[in-house]
Parts: sequence; structure tokens; C-alpha cells
Amino acid sequence: MRRTFRKPKPKEEKKFRTNYQITLPEVFVIDENGQSLGVIPTSEAIRLAEAAELDLVEVNPNNNPPVTKILDYGQFRYHVEKKLQHQKAKQKKIDMKEVRLSIRIGDHDFNTRVDQGQKFLNKGNKLKITVTIRGRERQHPEKAEETLDRYFKQLEGLMENPLSIEEPLTKLNGRFSMVVVNKK
Repeated sequence: MRRTFRKPKPKEEKKFRTNYQITLPEVFVIDENGQSLGVIPTSEAIRLAEAAELDLVEVNPNNNPPVTKILDYGQFRYHVEKKLQHQKAKQKKIDMKEVRLSIRIGDHDFNTRVDQGQKFLNKGNKLKITVTIRGRERQHPEKAEETLDRYFKQLEGLMENPLSIEEPLTKLNGRFSMVVVNKK
């Protein structure tokens, strides 16, 4: 059977009701200068906004009565979108990088993996260290633990900041893994 993939739905953005979309009988009004006008009937608040050639925008609908402001709606939306973009740009996404080892790994390959792990941690990513055992290696799981421990100690020796183990050694079937983070 063929599997179909659907595009994820876009996130709903916060919608502000304006002018005649506000249906409540009374609203708390703040004018264009930031002065509080108090609780006013909605029709009178809309009339005040039209007299100032601006819009009545419901800023906080959860209050009782809801808070509205007299302002230019287009300019207000522009500032809200800019603020969201700025917040999104400030977020730092932390990726999980993985380094796979085996019990019979050579010294050169081992050192290469240590260098890779060091680069990942210096960039601020989390590092998952995995040792996979197969076949007859399953009779000696302590060797996998030794390999993981050796890798962690060598990596810790190269780092300026101390490493912390976010997820301790876990054993699942033929896989031994741990997650390490660089403390800054």
C-alpha cells in the first residue's frame, strides 16, 4: 500500500479583532497617545477611532471588559510580525549529533571520531556516543563499556570546559549509548 505524505498545517497566527468585529457592548479603551479613557460603549469607541482616522483594535480579549487601543492597524501588525521574527532569530537550536564506534575500532579511526566529537561539542550541539556490538562480540559487553569510557575520557581531556553526561550509559539490545553536553 502506498503511503501519502501530507504537508504540515501552518501555525495559526494571533488574530486581533478590529472596529466592527468587536461585538461586546463595552470595552476598555486606550487612545492613540496611551491615555486610558476607561470603560466605554463599543459604538462610541469606534466613533472616537474613526474621528482620529485610526482603528479600534482589541489588544487583550481575555480581560473583562476587553482592552482595546485606538491605533493604525497596519502599522500595529507590522510591528507584531517584526517582533516575532526577532524572537525567532534569537532562538538557538541545539542539534543532536551522533558518533558511532565499535569494539574493534582502530586507533586512527578512534582519534578521528574524537576530533569529530570535539567539533560538535564546540559548536554547542549535544553528542550521542554509540557503540554497537554484533555476533560473537555480544559475549563481552564489558568491552563496549570500556570503549565508551575510553572515548569519553579522551574527549574530556581535549575540551576546555568540563563535559556533563546528560543521559548516562544505556544498553538496548546490541547498542550502548550515552549523551554528552559541553558545559559553558
